[in-house]
Amino acid sequence: MESKEMRAAYAETLVELAGKDPNIVVLEADLMRATGTDVFRKVYPDRFFNVGIAEANLVGVAAGLSAAGKTPFAATFACFASRRAFDQFFLSANYARLNVKLVGTDPGVTAAYNGGTHMPFEDLALMRTIPGLRIVEPSDPVSCAAFVREAAGLYGCVYLRMPRKAVPTLYPEGERFEFGKAKLLREGRDVCFVALGSLMVNESMMAAKVLAAEGVEASVLDVLSLKPLDAEAVLGQARRTGAVVSAENHQIAGALGSAVAELLAEARFGGGFARVGIRDEFGEVGTQDYLAERFGLTAGHLAAAARSLLSA
Repeated sequence: MESKEMRAAYAETLVELAGKDPNIVVLEADLMRATGTDVFRKVYPDRFFNVGIAEANLVGVAAGLSAAGKTPFAATFACFASRRAFDQFFLSANYARLNVKLVGTDPGVTAAYNGGTHMPFEDLALMRTIPGLRIVEPSDPVSCAAFVREAAGLYGCVYLRMPRKAVPTLYPEGERFEFGKAKLLREGRDVCFVALGSLMVNESMMAAKVLAAEGVEASVLDVLSLKPLDAEAVLGQARRTGAVVSAENHQIAGALGSAVAELLAEARFGGGFARVGIRDEFGEVGTQDYLAERFGLTAGHLAAAARSLLSA
């Protein structure tokens, strides 16, 4: 599969949108090279704001620009977008019913060599508690660009979570996406992987191939939108297969695993359910491949979880 940097898809789409909408503005906390938005700064220097290493101020300035009629996209590492600026995002942006698009980069183990201090395993759990907030984690450059366009075209706060670097392209150009709608990438009859984000969607696809060689047919549902969650798609696959494995590059508490568990429990789903994700640990330094193995986020771990459910 072809691959492209997610930050390139993000920044190029913002340049495209800004050419049509003079209210699009971009904010950074001194990470424009890391995020890739230097390209926006060069084309629209008067609509680009670097607030320095001050993430709470980043969100506060974005809220002020929104109150003045602008559509701000503010980006920083996901650990800072969530943990450090949570109160400002909660109150100044969401509680105030403004229009701030907050982007958290390098989520989970994709932070790699930045280590445990910069490795957000809890950002989605925090953001999911904010009333009315839309939360999306695109799985490839095509879906990333599409959700940036979707976010720009609607009023209200959005949290967009994405790795910065190159990931495989899963969808064709022109594919349609919307908040609250998942995509079924593979149809199966025995078990369904409900996956969020590029890492876990791709690992789920590999796990499905491993299981297929054993005679087990697995579905792969790319969640894309954590909030609102596509309940119809998740429940449809749960009832079709009778077994569900949630897969997230995040703590299993509070985000996708919790959302799917709540949904299945309230629907009185009687089948099997397992969660694959980080289990109550802090991050550490390493390559992404090492960390994925270290924290149990690989195709092998997903396939093992599926086998365990089917043998119960």
